[in-house]
Amino acid sequence: MFTGPDDVSAQAIDLTVGDSGISFGDSRRVNGLRFNFRDRKLREVNGVNATIWSPYEPARGRINGVALGLPITGGRRIVGLATGILGAGADDEIVGVAFGLLGAGAGNRLVGLSIGGLGIGAGADVRGIALGGLGVGAGNDVTGIMVGGLGVGAGNDVTGIMAGGLGIGSGGDLKGIGIGGIGAGAGGDVTGIMIGGVGVGAGGDVTGIMIGGIGVGAGGTVTGLAIGGVGVGAPVIRGLVLSGLVAGAEDMTGAVVAPAYFRITDGGRFKGVSLSAFNHIKGEQNGITIGLLNYAWHLNGVQLGLLNFAGNKRNLRWLPFINWHFD
Repeated sequence: MFTGPDDVSAQAIDLTVGDSGISFGDSRRVNGLRFNFRDRKLREVNGVNATIWSPYEPARGRINGVALGLPITGGRRIVGLATGILGAGADDEIVGVAFGLLGAGAGNRLVGLSIGGLGIGAGADVRGIALGGLGVGAGNDVTGIMVGGLGVGAGNDVTGIMAGGLGIGSGGDLKGIGIGGIGAGAGGDVTGIMIGGVGVGAGGDVTGIMIGGIGVGAGGTVTGLAIGGVGVGAPVIRGLVLSGLVAGAEDMTGAVVAPAYFRITDGGRFKGVSLSAFNHIKGEQNGITIGLLNYAWHLNGVQLGLLNFAGNKRNLRWLPFINWHFD
């Protein structure tokens, strides 16, 4: 059957019965096999839709089954398998498996397994597993696993695993694991593990483990373990800090190892144990500091070092080897 441009279907040769069978051309609805150069009139395919080029914009077709691109395929919504020699995409969403030697993407959501030789991208959410040779990105939330050869990023929250050869980033919260060859960061809170070859940072609170080759930092409270090759810092720390050189906080409860320098800012508070060459507590110390020089504006505990200062003592504020005061 041949249908012309004035028919409900576009130009096509349909070998169908009740829309079921094989169609060649820009038919609107087919249950079976459909072959076309470039889709304009497509409404729905249940089966296989094979095209040479991506659809005209805006894409309106819904494909349930297989969208096959030789070399590119696309539609408005694809449920099943979307694959193209060069790429596969959907204006709205792909639910199932998306694969493109260059890339795969959706204007809204990617749900399922997405693999792109160069990259994977979604204008909104990614749910499932996304693997990109160079990078993976989502404009909104990610739930699942994202791995990019260079980088991985999400505009909002991430729940799951992010790993990038150079770096990973989340504009919102991260719950899970984030690993970046150079850096890892989140604009909001982190619950889980973040590892960066150079640095790790969070704009909000961190609960879990942070490891940075050079530095670790957070804009809020760090609860757990923080390890920095050079330095670790946050306004509030609750847990264990291991730093190659320096560490600092306004308020800390826990244990610190910072070979060169540990500081509590003016009016701050430290409760726990610190091992550093210079323990500089410019507020209140509750616990033990061990180092070459120990300074506490208000001491409620013990200092062990070559020289020790306790500002709240009436006499013998400076003492060698050991100083103590208990409120």
